[in-house]
Amino acid sequence: MMLEATVQKLHELRLDQMAAGLREQQATPTLYAELSFEERLGLLVDRECAGRENRKLANLLKKAKLRYPGACLEEIDFRTPRGLHKDVLLTLARNGWIAGKQNVILTGPTGVGKTFVACALGNSACRAGISTWYTRLPRLLQELAIARADGSYGKLLTWLSRISVLIIDDWGLAPLADRERRDLLEVLEDRHEVSSTIISSQLPIEQWHEIIANPTVADAVCDRLLHNSHKLILKGESMRKLQSKLT
Repeated sequence: MMLEATVQKLHELRLDQMAAGLREQQATPTLYAELSFEERLGLLVDRECAGRENRKLANLLKKAKLRYPGACLEEIDFRTPRGLHKDVLLTLARNGWIAGKQNVILTGPTGVGKTFVACALGNSACRAGISTWYTRLPRLLQELAIARADGSYGKLLTWLSRISVLIIDDWGLAPLADRERRDLLEVLEDRHEVSSTIISSQLPIEQWHEIIANPTVADAVCDRLLHNSHKLILKGESMRKLQSKLT
């Protein structure tokens, strides 16, 4: 009865993993017979801490909405030549660029793996407890337009500014309209030297002015993204085509 009362109190205190661990120790006493009280208590505390870290990571990954939620730097193929350098990505995996409020720019042809790398960097950030969110530029611009229409524009901008790592995929698929480029500038202005942004684009950086289609706004956008960024220029054949040839 005392065990059940203790387990109940642990659940009430939201120490669910400690409760589960206590039941496990009670059910298999021979496994813990040689451990002291302090050691058994330490195991329960460690289990609770690990459970909370796992829940926190799962929650961060859920909120991040990564295109490839399982993408991680350990799974990146460095054998296929495409301009990816392992030492550069290992450095980025330490997340110092996020602490420094820097950006990452990924450019290269379709299918070369830009989105996967971006999501892997996002996954690395989530593992470190850093808030992350993935979106495609067309979808982001659409959500900004809807927010402007329903009066939640300021609220959305505030939310976007508080995300530590914002991943914007499919940058530059089509020229921007005047309202779109101004909305984009608002987002980037709020994040400049405050948080980090990952951009994935098929367009070389030299063509960004053309797609933004306004020299003044283009200068402002590029200034906020490029001057403190890590630029990864990918090249080569589509990874999807290469994989289909292997199968």
